[in-house]
Amino acid sequence: MTGNRDDFLERYHRDGFAVVRGVFGPNEVAEMATAFDAVQAAGLRLERSFRDGNVLFRLSRDTALGKTLRIVQWPAYVNAALDRYRVDQRLYDIVSPLLGPDLKQIINQMHWKPPGAAQNSFGYHQDIWFRRPRAAYRNPARAYIQTAIAIDPHRAENGAMIFCRGSHRRGELSLAGDGRIMERDMTPEDLARFGIDADNAVLLALEPGDVAFWNLYTVHGSGPNTSATDRRVYLNGYVAAADCDRGEWAFRDGQPCALGEPVLVHYDDLYKRPYPHYIED
Repeated sequence: MTGNRDDFLERYHRDGFAVVRGVFGPNEVAEMATAFDAVQAAGLRLERSFRDGNVLFRLSRDTALGKTLRIVQWPAYVNAALDRYRVDQRLYDIVSPLLGPDLKQIINQMHWKPPGAAQNSFGYHQDIWFRRPRAAYRNPARAYIQTAIAIDPHRAENGAMIFCRGSHRRGELSLAGDGRIMERDMTPEDLARFGIDADNAVLLALEPGDVAFWNLYTVHGSGPNTSATDRRVYLNGYVAAADCDRGEWAFRDGQPCALGEPVLVHYDDLYKRPYPHYIED
């Protein structure tokens, strides 16, 4: 990990996002990449989107590539390496100065942007939109941090994330007429509807092993992958435990927590349909 922690936190408070360079080394990134390959191979053997408890394989039919796997939620339940990295001390060292020593986890996701896909953008959005039921997620401006570990180099040509500086200070915004985020492109018109100057949209060029982190209110998105290489990212989102009724424990008093029986996070029917089943998109 390079740089001074106070610098990362200052940039986060100012811009609503920051990057910590070189958090994970080449061997560790290679281990995560191998985990991505294994989970992807398992997902592509499925007929369509599939759920087992909190684990969700989100498949789609791309008009250029056919069956693709874009997202897996809670892969830590099925892959030991990904489980280990979600409670890595270095992630704790980034988020604990902002959230404290007792942390739950509400996001554990793998994202792929395969080259050649007809649609793999994420439209401009705020993560607050997906925190439901809202009453279970308190103090959203200060109690939540999303992190992203870059598995591949992230560049403009393969769909790096773009963040809007200072947008976290605007609170929750509405994008009237928005469709599903995974089916939208980023557009200047969307920023205009948010009232955000396009000059404040910053592309994050990341190297493998870098960690980006951002606020629940920060407006962000990512463009299409027009390159010949994948763009993979491992997302882990944390919350101060006292401010959230949902989520898996990640750290208690600074100590990592093992996953147990799944608890409520986003899947409201967890206790009604906890068993493996195909789902409709």
